[in-house]
Amino acid sequence: MKKKLFLLFFLMINIYLLTGCMPGDGTYTPEDPAGFFWGIWHGWIAPFTLVFGWFDENIRVYETINTGWWYDVGFYMAIISGFGGLSLFRKRSSGNHG
Repeated sequence: MKKKLFLLFFLMINIYLLTGCMPGDGTYTPEDPAGFFWGIWHGWIAPFTLVFGWFDENIRVYETINTGWWYDVGFYMAIISGFGGLSLFRKRSSGNHG
């Protein structure tokens, strides 16, 4: 029981720390916009920012102050690869699993 409680606590702390750089939190300016790597990060944490966005109207899934095309490429690369887009290229097993 203690191990499960510790694991849940550890998971919640990590989610809180990893979502500290959410899109729309005011850290980006036109002089210092979000770039390619921030696009990748925002794509990876998109499910969390969607949930946090319900509670804070400033949090958005996509950072509007960005470098343009390069941010978009990073964002969509992370969204597609993070949600199973690469599974389209995996081989199916030919064995009978029944």
